[in-house]
Amino acid sequence: MHENTQTEFTESRFWDKLTKHARRAGVAVVEKALQLFYALQAPRTPTWAKTTIIGALAYFIWPVDAIPDFIPVAGYTDDLTALIMALGTVAMYVTDDVKR
Repeated sequence: MHENTQTEFTESRFWDKLTKHARRAGVAVVEKALQLFYALQAPRTPTWAKTTIIGALAYFIWPVDAIPDFIPVAGYTDDLTALIMALGTVAMYVTDDVKR
């Protein structure tokens, strides 16, 4: 595996994308991305759930999307869909502590 490839999830790439694009992405995308990110950090989240979370967050930070992020209104719908699907899969690990 190549270190820090364009598709690899890293915490720094996550925060970079989030801080630069939060306004354009919208509250729903940011909220779900943060819930997944903090569930990933939680020690009680099992490996299988972390793998799902990393996949969704990697898609979020990936510069090549099914719907390019720069397209007004629709640009983040594919990211939102990926985040929602991941949240549905790992919902039991998005605890009140994670949400806070």
